[in-house]
Amino acid sequence: MSGKEHLLELIEKDAQKHIDLLQSLIRAASPNPPGDTREAIGIVCRYLDAHGISNKLIAPKAESPNLVSVLHGKGNANSGDSGRRLVLNGHIDQFPVGDSEQWQRNPYSGDVEDGYVHGRSGVDMKAGTAASIIAFAYMHQLRSQITGRCTLEVVSDEETGGRWGTRCLLEDDGSEEWKGDCVLIGEPSGLDSIRFGEKGTLRMDFNVTAPAAHGAYTHRSEGAIRISSRLIEQLVALEKVDFGMDEEIKRHMRQPDVRKVADEIMWKGAADAMLFPSVNIGTIQGGEKINMIPSGCKFAADIRVPIGVESRAILEKIDSILADFSGASYTIREDHSHSAEHSDPKHELVGLLQTNAKALSGRTPLAICSLGATDCKHFRAHGIPAFAYGPHPRGMAERDEKVSIQEFLDIVKVHTLTAWDYLTGSMSQ
Repeated sequence: MSGKEHLLELIEKDAQKHIDLLQSLIRAASPNPPGDTREAIGIVCRYLDAHGISNKLIAPKAESPNLVSVLHGKGNANSGDSGRRLVLNGHIDQFPVGDSEQWQRNPYSGDVEDGYVHGRSGVDMKAGTAASIIAFAYMHQLRSQITGRCTLEVVSDEETGGRWGTRCLLEDDGSEEWKGDCVLIGEPSGLDSIRFGEKGTLRMDFNVTAPAAHGAYTHRSEGAIRISSRLIEQLVALEKVDFGMDEEIKRHMRQPDVRKVADEIMWKGAADAMLFPSVNIGTIQGGEKINMIPSGCKFAADIRVPIGVESRAILEKIDSILADFSGASYTIREDHSHSAEHSDPKHELVGLLQTNAKALSGRTPLAICSLGATDCKHFRAHGIPAFAYGPHPRGMAERDEKVSIQEFLDIVKVHTLTAWDYLTGSMSQ
């Protein structure tokens, strides 16, 4: 029996244990904000301890610890790895539940019903994180047959930008062990796609001022809210501006099969959204009373920047727009703004993911761009190729979130087999 056949046999035999781990993670509330992930991280610690896997916590914030573990294959001491270095990264924090009264069941139930595990964070992204933890445990079990190094990172701050999570590991801790040669993350992608890049984020706060007046005297002042509405219209019009992209990437994303998969997984219109900016006005506040012309209005914009486009080009266009709005200004949320980053869609890790996924399902996932942000961006910013492969994004951040058990188990298999192939350096193992 080959190494991969043995792995598949082990995964299928342990399927219920894998589901149990996912359920326990979903039942451990870890909304961010506020970001207290200690219960969920404790579950991961106990799981690794039960498998004889050493691990440690790096906690720049006590309530938001990051768990890390490093595995060295045969022939490698604790330093000076002679083989490949793979990082398996996933976040354990999650979107808040919101009004739990509007959920059909307890948002943290972890119930299994009709082929799904129910609860907040099943899709984004405890199924993917559990898959990486499980894959790492199998690499540890078979460590005598692999070379190089495998690193597991379960981080506690992704939903609010990653400053205390992956960014902390890469930029503050200083250890090369958290970097590696390439990275696999189980963020939602759908089993028919691998995310090789993602749009950048440009998050901005706008402030608009105008003379105040009685509500009957609109001939005296347009008011800050009406001015803001005109400004918002012009900002939204950025979605139709072609800011230019790398031609090779543009050709890839315009391929009919790539466009088809993007629209199927991320809903119709996603294929076009990969190529142009998107503008969401997330919050707006202004005015004091219905019959007063408001002197101030504030709104926040979340602009997603296409791959190959510099945020600077978007800002230059916004500056030209604001030249016609004398009472308008903006500030940039630097910690929540990131350049658009991508890795080579033909990277070896993509090929391994495609080969293993096709062997299981008969379908080859295609490399596409993600519209949302993931921790892949932090690795790519350091020149480290990073790719996402996880469950379908349906239901993430929505009420009654649930994740398919079959998808979860398929992701466990693909992550494990891909890690095996990469760390053994041979598809024939």
